[in-house]
Amino acid sequence: MKKIYYSIMAMALLSGSLMLTSCGDDFLTPQPTESDAAGGAATESTILNDLASAYQILTMDSYGNANYNSIVLMADLQSDDIYKGGGNAGDQQQLYKLSNYEATPADNLGGLWKIMFTGIARCNNTLLAVDNATGVDEALLKRLKGEALTLRAYYSSVLWRTWGNVPLYDGLLESPYMTKQLTADEAYKKIKDDLDAVIDGSMLPMATRGDLTARVNMATAKMLRARVVLYQKDASCYGQITKDMADIISSGEYQLVSKYADIFTSENEFNSEDIFESNQYPEGRDWAAAWTGYGTNLPAFISPSDFSITGAVYGEPKGGWGFGPVRLETWNMYESGDTRREASINDFRGTVNADGSGRTGMFKGKPFKYGLRFQDTGLFQAKYCARTGYNEAKTGATDLNYCNNLRIFRYAETLLNYAELVKILGQSEVAGISAQDCLDKVRDRAFGDTSHRVAATAENIKQERRLEFVGEGMRYYDLVRWGDAPRVLTENDAAMQVHRTWTENKKFIPIPESEMNRTKGTAYELKQNPY
Repeated sequence: MKKIYYSIMAMALLSGSLMLTSCGDDFLTPQPTESDAAGGAATESTILNDLASAYQILTMDSYGNANYNSIVLMADLQSDDIYKGGGNAGDQQQLYKLSNYEATPADNLGGLWKIMFTGIARCNNTLLAVDNATGVDEALLKRLKGEALTLRAYYSSVLWRTWGNVPLYDGLLESPYMTKQLTADEAYKKIKDDLDAVIDGSMLPMATRGDLTARVNMATAKMLRARVVLYQKDASCYGQITKDMADIISSGEYQLVSKYADIFTSENEFNSEDIFESNQYPEGRDWAAAWTGYGTNLPAFISPSDFSITGAVYGEPKGGWGFGPVRLETWNMYESGDTRREASINDFRGTVNADGSGRTGMFKGKPFKYGLRFQDTGLFQAKYCARTGYNEAKTGATDLNYCNNLRIFRYAETLLNYAELVKILGQSEVAGISAQDCLDKVRDRAFGDTSHRVAATAENIKQERRLEFVGEGMRYYDLVRWGDAPRVLTENDAAMQVHRTWTENKKFIPIPESEMNRTKGTAYELKQNPY
């Protein structure tokens, strides 16, 4: 598998100073990435090493801290697109409870909490080094600061969307490494302040190419600002983010990939549509060393168990653990001719064996078989599926080291954001950009022609987002912010063991018990979310 280490990671690896170990006992403990004293004069090398350490967190969520807490999967488990799957309801029980809106402080996403807070600490290290830089070009410093602020806002936004009331902070903390818990509204303001500083200060280029590929850019900051503003329902900023989307569109830096299925292959990493993606490398992550390496476990996690396909070649599906099967309703929602269906969902329904142990059938002309697991539908996620040749790790565990890059922001989201802001949220069109044209571009690509266009109504724009982003962690948060979650996500399906009721107090899940206990009796004692 051919991958490229970009300059920021290469420099850190060559120096041998990149922090690859656990974040320790305290989730807010800062982690220095060099021997330089914290707060001391920082060279360009020091800053780049700190920043590389902050970027590495992007590769961590699928198994960091020995937890299977993939950001996109955790969101999709709460949506109406997939089931939890796995061996049975008790296999990764915390995920089953999450999918039924029954998460507790004890059955929670503690790994994601620790990973994101470690990311914030590493970003703060970088920002401190920038403030204490010596002999570094000012233009370079401005860009590096913009990258660190954008990454900090991204890690903070994951915590905020998941837990709401979180203790975000600046700088470095002294023992006992705790800080004040913010309300969800305060956390939103802090995240947006970081993004405003980057955008208003013109700290980043609109796109990053060449040596800067895989780095955050101005489009990343604008897309993230749009996500947090829309989720907060902050109408006072709708005009601002409409202009942000128009700026990205008008820049000419991004365009839709002509063939939808090509977006998610290794050969098409950092393509014309990708605004920002994590750079996964099939190397180094291991069962006993969850804070090391650069690979991802998500592909193994969401692929069918004991799967084999006759004559599989590079890029074709492989087997995994059987989590995250796709609902039949999700498959059926696509119209005939919509290429996004087969690009988003692998159809392994075939025929169930007489003894009920598995399924056999044909996939693109080749025989396959796999073993049945909990909530099986025969349909599995395709975008980040395990693929032959994508996990040729020289060190570490095979299932933890797939190289599938996570597409964090795509240009299709820019177009659909703009359409929503204009047609649903009542914003004026900017710079002559048509909301209808934005929707048309997405549908034209999906069908390969112009004959399937629909009017840019609220219903059609909402449905288009669902069709476009299956498996990308978008659907659940869209339903919540639209106010559709109580209706769509309340269901009782005895056959699939889904019994759930979504109410407003499910918007944020309980704070992990370990973190509640850590702060108990201190001046920084965390207040638990209702559940």
